[in-house]
Formats: sequence, structure tokens, C-alpha cells
Amino acid sequence: MNPALLVLEDGRVFRGAAYGAEGETFGEMVFNTGMTGYQETLTDPSYARQIVAMTSPHIGNTGVNAEDPESRRIQVAGYVVREPARVASNWRATGSLGSALREQGVVGIAMPGTRALTRHLRDRGAMRAGIFSGAAAAGGEDALVERVRQSPSMEGADLARDVSTTEPYVVPARGEKRYTVAAVDLGIKSMTPYRMSERGCEVHVLPATSTAADILALAPDGVFFSNGPGDPAAAGYAVEALKGVLDTGTPFFGICFGNQIFGRALGLGTYKLRFGHRGINQPVQDRTTGKVDVSAHNHGFAVDAPVGGPFDTPYGPGEVSHVNLNDGCVEGLRLLERPAFSVQYHPEAAAGPHDASGLFDRFCDLMEASK
Repeated sequence: MNPALLVLEDGRVFRGAAYGAEGETFGEMVFNTGMTGYQETLTDPSYARQIVAMTSPHIGNTGVNAEDPESRRIQVAGYVVREPARVASNWRATGSLGSALREQGVVGIAMPGTRALTRHLRDRGAMRAGIFSGAAAAGGEDALVERVRQSPSMEGADLARDVSTTEPYVVPARGEKRYTVAAVDLGIKSMTPYRMSERGCEVHVLPATSTAADILALAPDGVFFSNGPGDPAAAGYAVEALKGVLDTGTPFFGICFGNQIFGRALGLGTYKLRFGHRGINQPVQDRTTGKVDVSAHNHGFAVDAPVGGPFDTPYGPGEVSHVNLNDGCVEGLRLLERPAFSVQYHPEAAAGPHDASGLFDRFCDLMEASK
């Protein structure tokens, strides 16, 4: 394999071998702590414009298949692994991970310093980075560092509309149809409407820029706002659409980016986390029941809300429903007098634990009670 460089905006440089496509790529440098689910991670639209480092040392051993992708293509800007598998071995595999990265033009690096990289990001925070291999690695490290510093920042980035569907589509209910759900695609994973369809929901997936009128024209029993990439402060169009939905009292459920949009619709602020939560092992506590779920995360922003008790919103009192037990950040919100709630994590569990799958049942209960 040809040499490759991983260059961080603070000047730190890691050396390794080219993995996947050769060339250059830029993005926010983040790390994922999951030991499984690399294909779901790579195809999650929430990772748009991010270079993802896997902390698990051995990646690619089960290859890739046509069943596990969460979108139509690999979404990450770049990929960093310690040791790629030399052979893909799994009865479901249709190819190798390295081949898939090359075919889709995803520039990566295999390097021995992923642990040092992760510790560096935990100390210094997520930052801009670039991967350079082949002819792109020429020109000197100082010049490459400067090119990284000239690349776009994640703060202020409006990426949801870039990864969203451009046309509405329908995921039919499996079995008897019980509910109509309008799902706004801010970077939705394919497993999410599938989980709702399993519960009798006919899911109408709409573009990120859909207005409240577009959403309510479906006469939905409930409205869902999905996960997605970028800075929620830059997605004012989604905030305005959600305000229009909340005005009607239609049941609402949001996850991840949808949780941040819900917070902003309630008048709360959002902020950039130091290095974010990305992986399938985050402990979250339901403050109402005390129950702790191990959950799947992929976010670099969080909602700024008072955890101590109820707070005022334009739609009546609200409260923080869930908190992260690692760092105490807000992991869920709910209105106390209207059927609306959200969580910061991924209950569809692709990849990840299934502890939180009951949240889809809770959404269905709200829709049933509002009929």
C-alpha cells in the first residue's frame, strides 16, 4: 500500500498507508467507539463531511453486503482504521470493505496511531483534518496543514438539505396499517422508517426543507424528525416547520438532529460538544423512571436546557427527560401538556443495542391516544 498522511488543523500529523481510494479529502475529525457496525456507520448520513476514526483496532473482517447500508452510499468524508482485515469472511458478504471504499471514492488511511489520535481529540476536541495519499501527499506537511485550516468548519454548516431525499417517498406499513407518519428526512437512516413500519405505520418520508404546510397536508397521525448532520443553528427552515406542527398539537417524535431541532423550536439553544458522542455504548438515564439504556449515538451538538425541573416554552411546560450518565448532557426532551418528545440517540439500533426500541412504541401510543 502507498504511504498516506492524516493531517490535523493543529499541526499534528499521523503517517500510515493508503486505504480505500487514494487522493485527498477534508472534514471534521471524529472517532467512533463501536466495536461492530462499521458498514452502518459508514452509510449513516449523519457522518456527512466527517472523517471517522474507528477505535476498534480491526475493521473489515465481515466485509460488506447489500442488506446493512443505512443509505444508498458511503457518507463519511474519510476513514481511519488501525488494521484493515486482509480477508473478508462472512456468509452475507458480497465484497470487501477496502473495495467498497475504492469504488465509492472514499479516501482512507490505515495507521498504527488510532489510540493516540483518539486521546488527542479527547484532549483538544474535534477539529478539521485531511487525509492525503498518492500525489496529493506531496508538497510538504506545512502546506497540507494550511490547506486543512482553509477547509470549512462544522459550526454553521447546513448539511441536512444536502443529504436529504429530494422527492417524497413512502415506506408502507408491514401488515395492517394503523397510523400515517410524516417523517422529515434530515439525514434519515433506512432502518428508522422500517422500525415504524413494523408497528403498522405508513411512513411518508419528506425532504428536509418541507414546510409545516407540506407536512400537515398529509393529515398525519404523527410527525417524526430524523437524525442528520451539521449545525442545528443553521437549519432554521426545519425549526420553523416544526413550530408549525407543534402549534397544531399533532404528536411529535424526534431523534438526534431532530432532538436539537425540537429544542430550538422550544426556544432553547444548542452548542458544539468538545468531541461528541459516536458509538453504540452510551449510557442514558430516563429521569422519570430511573431506567438506564445503553444507546447508539452520532452527534457533535447538544441542546442547552435546564436539567433541574420544568421550564417554560411557547407550547406549555417542558422538561429534560433523559441525561447522559457519562457527561450529564441533555439526551431527551418532552412537553408536559402536549404529545411531543425527542431523544438525542438512535432507537432504531442499526448498528447498536436494542434497549431503546420501545420509544417507537411510545410514539405509537401517543398517536393512538390522539386519535
